[in-house]
Amino acid sequence: MFVRATATILHADLDSFYASVEQRDDPRLRGEPVIVGGGVVLAASYEAKAYGVRTAMGGRQARALCPRAIVVPPRMSAYSDASKAVFAVFKDTTPLVEGLSIDEAFLDVSGLWRIAGTPLEIATKLRGEVASRVGLPITVGVARTKFLAKVASGVAKPDGLLLVDPEAELTFLHPLPIERLWGVGTVTAAKLHALGVHTVGEVAGLGEAALVSILGRATGRHLHALAHNHDPRHVDTGHRRRSIGSQRALGRRQRSTEELDAILAGIIDRLGRRLRAAHRVCRTVVLRMRFADFTRATRSHTVAEATDHTETLLATARILLADALPKITADGITLLGVSFTNLQDDRSVQLALPFDQQSGRALDTTLDSVRDRFGSASITRAALLGRDQGLSVPLLPD
Repeated sequence: MFVRATATILHADLDSFYASVEQRDDPRLRGEPVIVGGGVVLAASYEAKAYGVRTAMGGRQARALCPRAIVVPPRMSAYSDASKAVFAVFKDTTPLVEGLSIDEAFLDVSGLWRIAGTPLEIATKLRGEVASRVGLPITVGVARTKFLAKVASGVAKPDGLLLVDPEAELTFLHPLPIERLWGVGTVTAAKLHALGVHTVGEVAGLGEAALVSILGRATGRHLHALAHNHDPRHVDTGHRRRSIGSQRALGRRQRSTEELDAILAGIIDRLGRRLRAAHRVCRTVVLRMRFADFTRATRSHTVAEATDHTETLLATARILLADALPKITADGITLLGVSFTNLQDDRSVQLALPFDQQSGRALDTTLDSVRDRFGSASITRAALLGRDQGLSVPLLPD
């Protein structure tokens, strides 16, 4: 296994991206608590976060926590332009860039010692270039592994720079809370906390066998490796998404079955266009829900053959939604999301025409073709007419 001897991986992450763009473009917002989005918080400046405001929080709750917050509407085109400008800086720094989202990326700067200096010098220059050319603050973590570089940038936020010395990696990592480990969410953290495990070092001390018995084979082995900073992954410039997804925050008001179906159809339509534009097909549809009692649920179904056909994917998602309707009716729903996973290149599989299970006839794919050729507005579902379909956030290519 190849292991780097020096810290040559950078994780660069823009700080409170949407809110920082708003503060950059409007001097009156600088130093003020800024919330992007009204009904649901899309982003919050660090001044607003100091009051407890968080992304995806309801707007009413956010304003109660921070009454003096300035709420601004989102400007997706401005965020997209800023992202492109930042990625231009990344690519001027090194050809080895792996984008993770529109506001963060891994960079491999090995081999640049002679022409650009040490990794720390390169990271310092990168932050200066983003500030001068784009006008945004960015935090950079530098480490020997991708995992540790990302952890370092998280620790260094906001607007910071942190190099993890290869000789002191575990000294840096082990005192950190377990939530710093990739894959440790609310459920996993609760299981470990119940056992008195609160730091990464305590996870490392459990041993792989104990972690597997507590969390299962895949999660246990994964966390054991990360707790010892075992991460051999390279910066992958040809990286493609393993899944594509979209979600819609719904607020706390009651939603009818018909309204939920229309929202679901709109999400599937958008994801289907992204799937075909990227020449991908999927086999698994995942439905994600957050309920009004703050619990979450996930449902998934894998179809027999990979497909990019909208109606097939929508029919699958509808089955998953129907299964959750008793919970939704009882407790309400505040977020609905869909992901397509098990993606493949559509040129690597032979796509058969989708069939209707009842009639046995091939389904018409003309609507997909028309939408893809002439745009989403060329043909619209009747159920979606006059309905707000939510924001389309800027994304990296699929």
